[in-house]
Amino acid sequence: MTGPEPWWTGAVVYQVYPRSFADGNGDGVGDLAGLRQHLDHIADLGVDVVWLSPVYRSPQADNGYDIADYEDIDPLFGTIDEFDALLVEVHRRGMKLVMDLVVNHSSDQHPWFRAALQSRTCPKHDWYIWRDPVDGHEPNGWRAAFGGPAWSWDPGTGQYYLHMFTPQQPDLNWENPDLRAAVYDMMNRWLDRGVDGFRMDVINHIAKDDDALSGDSDAYVMQPRIHEHLQEMHERVFAGREALLTVGEMPGVTVEDAALFTDPERHELDMVFQFEHVGLDHAPSSKFTRNETDLPELKRSLARWQTGLEDRGWNSLYLSNHDQPRPVSRFGAAASGGDPFAFRYESATLLATVLHLHRGTPYVYQGDEIGMVNAAFTTIDQYRDIESHNWFRGAVGRGMPESEALEALAFRSRDNARTPIPWDDSTPAGGFSTAGPWIGMGQGWPRVTVAGDRAAGLRSVYEHHRRLIDLRHRSRTVRLGTFTLLEAEHPTLWAFTRASADTGEPPLVVVANLSEVDLELPESVGRLVGAFVLGNLGEPPVAGTLRPWEARVHECR
Repeated sequence: MTGPEPWWTGAVVYQVYPRSFADGNGDGVGDLAGLRQHLDHIADLGVDVVWLSPVYRSPQADNGYDIADYEDIDPLFGTIDEFDALLVEVHRRGMKLVMDLVVNHSSDQHPWFRAALQSRTCPKHDWYIWRDPVDGHEPNGWRAAFGGPAWSWDPGTGQYYLHMFTPQQPDLNWENPDLRAAVYDMMNRWLDRGVDGFRMDVINHIAKDDDALSGDSDAYVMQPRIHEHLQEMHERVFAGREALLTVGEMPGVTVEDAALFTDPERHELDMVFQFEHVGLDHAPSSKFTRNETDLPELKRSLARWQTGLEDRGWNSLYLSNHDQPRPVSRFGAAASGGDPFAFRYESATLLATVLHLHRGTPYVYQGDEIGMVNAAFTTIDQYRDIESHNWFRGAVGRGMPESEALEALAFRSRDNARTPIPWDDSTPAGGFSTAGPWIGMGQGWPRVTVAGDRAAGLRSVYEHHRRLIDLRHRSRTVRLGTFTLLEAEHPTLWAFTRASADTGEPPLVVVANLSEVDLELPESVGRLVGAFVLGNLGEPPVAGTLRPWEARVHECR
């Protein structure tokens, strides 16, 4: 990276999924009032940014990612005045607030779409993507991300409309300049209100190839005009504003694509969310068909992104979010089955250490800072996620035994990350709500709670996150140093160095043992291990040996 160091190279982001964070009004659903009550929990971590998943008005067909009014707060979460009060409190604690922005599609209840249904001649009809039937059927064979055709029939206009997700989420037509202008105006009003940036949902889907809409190719991902749209967005919204954060969620993005999107000289985005590393344990047929995580493959994948964006661009660092299983259950000691709490503290803190010591901006998803585990629901009625229900119905309909389908959901469902934050073990619903929560608490409660973890002293996952965040804030080497992967093919050792020639700081070496037995460091790594900096199990009794699920940071000799 050339030029001045952007503020976000040293920042850490905390993602809040509001319906599961804290319930302030006792209706069983998390809200803005609950978030305000627990802001100090986030601020005490030392994070710099709060990313708030959607709280706009919505019918909640996809838990708020179907927006019916971009400029108001859904009563489920509170009021616009409560949002303004939250923004003040976030800023007062020295943090920034980033909003989730969903502009690939809207809700079918949005006034724009309601107008589009009235007539083919209505100007807003062209704000969405419509096609005439082909031989009495959909215009092509595209499938929606959550199952079923990507086209729905509207008898009033005699056309199909495109929806890459649910039928309640019609795709917006970014080829229409009036639509783009309306989106930019809305974004500017949020920024004028004091919001500090946006996380942009599936933003690389917004550019569709018009010719391919009548074919069967994936013409909704990475089309060339995406760069034009984002550069125009930057010019119309972000240019001239200080200290914002812009990150684009981009399924299917490559390292080469990301270098273009995040090159500061191109004026598009600060960073992107890529999906390569979280897709490695998906089978080709379906993400619900599980492959075992191959550690060498995972290491190589992340290392490729580290080196690929070293000279231009920037990485976002994450292992989980509202759409991914809990990392302790996915990558930790319990990932191969057995006791879900096996080496839970060690696994949570090892994974955090490895993540935070990469080059990029780390994202902490709510609950990971206390080592929450997957929900382990046992019946389909316990799930709330539309994707999980659609997949289960289809899988069982094709002959899969229900027990097998439930086992797949217990590992992969998005609801694994959406169980409520358990604040304590002594009140109903773990202090999340005074009412029955909108979704079950999951298998982790009452064993894993905020109060219990923060009182655990040297075995507090939360305290380990605080140490990692503090290290990033203090160390220019952690923020900007080069990355070199060591022992790439080792089946249980994750080791790498971070070095920077212009800091005057010593280079660092990170070593982590992803196994349940002691690991003697290979000579190529052991000879680098110098003074102890930080570790999840404290200073080692033997410098050249890693205990089970131990992670350490050392100065390089």
